[in-house]
Amino acid sequence: MANSRLGGLFSATCGVLLLVSCSAEAGSGGAASDGATPYSATAAPTATPSAVTPPAGAGDVSPHPYVGMWVTADGHIRQMLLPEGRYDEARGERESAYTGSYQVVGTRIEYVDDTGFSADGTFDGDVLHHAGYVFYREGSDAHRQAREERG
Repeated sequence: MANSRLGGLFSATCGVLLLVSCSAEAGSGGAASDGATPYSATAAPTATPSAVTPPAGAGDVSPHPYVGMWVTADGHIRQMLLPEGRYDEARGERESAYTGSYQVVGTRIEYVDDTGFSADGTFDGDVLHHAGYVFYREGSDAHRQAREERG
């Protein structure tokens, strides 16, 4: 019985250390010029069924404020930024035309699609400038105004 408790304690300690270690590595991967901590597009390590759940708040990663649907004014290009650092872009009738990962640092976003192509963009509130296009957070005032201006 004591051996079982020791094993459980060891698993919990290793899990917490793993989370702390991963957090330290993610934050030390090169600070942005604006001092912002990068949002990592890599998935957090998964726990094994025998691991003890760490205390609440240990390792919680809040999604950045840009998660959600971004669309062009005409709605032709729709880009969903998922909380786990993946994106799925539809173009016209073609769903999932481009998929890949992204990383946000401050107001800058860097994309790498699943074929290896990379691009970047810049957020300005509810507006995203990316690859020569202007995207709007779906449903935002900026999006409504852009649609109205298109007439």
